[in-house]
Amino acid sequence: MAKLKITQVKSSIGSTKRQKATLEALGLTKLNNPVEHEATPQIVGMVNKLRHLISVEEVK
Repeated sequence: MAKLKITQVKSSIGSTKRQKATLEALGLTKLNNPVEHEATPQIVGMVNKLRHLISVEEVK
């Protein structure tokens, strides 16, 4: 299974409560602070909902 490196690049100010909760669930607390997760269907769904706030890279 592939790993994803997820980095928050835009502020969550003005985002909905659900988007903020999803950021928290991914472990994103500060801007430009990357986290790594396995590319499970649940994580990929979260990433798709937040694609305007985050950047995603595949890690080998």
